Amino acid sequence: MGGGFPIDLVLFGMVAVFLVLRLMSILGKRTGYERPAEPAAPSNVVPMGRRGVEAPVIEATVEPAAPQDRPLPDPATPLGLALAAMAHTDRTFTPQRFLGGAEAAFRIIVTAFANGERTTLHPLLSADTYRAFEAAIAAREAAEQTQRTEIRAIAKADIEQAELHGTTAVITVRFVSDQVNITVGADGVPVAGTDAVTEIVDLWSFERDLATADPAWRLIAARSA
Repeated sequence: MGGGFPIDLVLFGMVAVFLVLRLMSILGKRTGYERPAEPAAPSNVVPMGRRGVEAPVIEATVEPAAPQDRPLPDPATPLGLALAAMAHTDRTFTPQRFLGGAEAAFRIIVTAFANGERTTLHPLLSADTYRAFEAAIAAREAAEQTQRTEIRAIAKADIEQAELHGTTAVITVRFVSDQVNITVGADGVPVAGTDAVTEIVDLWSFERDLATADPAWRLIAARSA
């Protein structure tokens, strides 16, 4: 989620072949229904310094869940024990803060990819994931296509899996979001996506070496649920 992120929230990336195929259309998976198209609500677009990073466009009436409102795994489960081991390795780590950062990263990465903002994406992704994103953006530009993505709401951001390999932590988050995704050609005709609000389910994996001073979590993989 680099420049402008909260301390625990930077990310992890999609597998290259999967991303090039998937990101050319819609980030995520339709879950069986589409809501009718709605008039766009006034959006909150908040500049974040002069480094080219903007907050994603979100519905003005929707606020991210407070950290204490996010459901956390049972501490007695293997998932809870893995998170406890991460907190033991890095005393600054908490699942609540991580989820807050993961949600912020999700919003920024989805929007930056749609807008072709390479400088925003670069510090948030692993090297392989960035190459896949950049290739997909370049292919879209070569085809003279434009993608519009709006995240209207994030209904869920839950920890699905957590693993600690030595000091390297990998956490997978299930995001359930309402989005508008549409890609149009140079002639303005839609080539992918829809104007309807669609529920999308994603599993994003974030990685960080907890033994380093670098607080950044980076996107390393993503798939549809």
